[in-house]
Amino acid sequence: MLLHDIGITVLLILGLAAFRLTRLIVFDKITEPMRRPFFNEVEEKDEEGNVTVYLVPKERGIRGWIGELLACYWCTGVWMSLLLFGLYMSKWPAGEFIILILAIAAIASILEVLVTKWLGD
Repeated sequence: MLLHDIGITVLLILGLAAFRLTRLIVFDKITEPMRRPFFNEVEEKDEEGNVTVYLVPKERGIRGWIGELLACYWCTGVWMSLLLFGLYMSKWPAGEFIILILAIAAIASILEVLVTKWLGD
């Protein structure tokens, strides 16, 4: 059975890599140009005149479908997990490198948040 073969260490590494890749795609500024074609910008003005810009998924077609996917952290996480698990199962050496880099970056980002909260910044 596949679940017996994987082990907790690999599961943890894949989980961290999926977490980091999902955040990279859904939230990080560096991937904003990739997300832009799938969203419309909607501006709202509050009572004090401050303008807030919201990204709303396109309404139709493939761009709308991808926009909905990118707007949902949970949905994107499932697909990124599937992608990374496939990469792991392929036994491609560069795939292991990518997975490990993402997992290390996830640990670093989690530690950064914890340290920032601990120091009160």
